[in-house]
Amino acid sequence: MAAAERHTLVTFLDYFRSVLLRKASGLTPEQLATRLGPSTLTIGGIVKHMAVVEDGWFQEVWLDAEMPEPWASVDWEHHPDWEFDTAGDDSPTDLLQLFTAAVDRSRAAVETCDDLDLLAARELSSGPTSMRWILVHMIEEYARHCGHADLIRESLDGSTGD
Repeated sequence: MAAAERHTLVTFLDYFRSVLLRKASGLTPEQLATRLGPSTLTIGGIVKHMAVVEDGWFQEVWLDAEMPEPWASVDWEHHPDWEFDTAGDDSPTDLLQLFTAAVDRSRAAVETCDDLDLLAARELSSGPTSMRWILVHMIEEYARHCGHADLIRESLDGSTGD
C-alpha cells in the first residue's frame, strides 16, 4: 500500500479488469445477455464496451493509432451503442477474447510511457490528456461497470463479491 504512483494505478486498473472477467466467467450466452430490471445493460455488453473503451483510450488517444477491428468498421454516428447492442450476438469465448486482446494492447501501450505526466499523442477537443488522467479515468470506468456487473451476476446465480 506504499507503492509508487504508476504501480498503484496500474494495479488498481488490473484489479478491476480481473473483477469484470470474473463476473463474466462461466456464464452462458443467455446469461451474458440477461438484463436486470428496466436497464438494457448486460454483462456481455459491459465486457464488449470495456474492450472498445480500452482501445479508444490506449490505442486511439494515447498512441494516435487506428482503432482495430471490429471497432474500425462500426458506423458510430448511426449506432453509438453498437457494442452494447451487438454483444448478445457474440459467443462468451469471442467476447472474452475480444476483451483480453484489447487489455493486452492497452498494457503494451502503458509500457511505452515512463512518465505519467506525458501527454497523449492525440489531443482531444477538451485539451491534452496525460497518462495519469487516462489511468485514473479507466479505474473509474471499470469501478462503475464492475458494480453493474455485480448486480446482474447476483441476479443470475447469487454470486457476489469481487
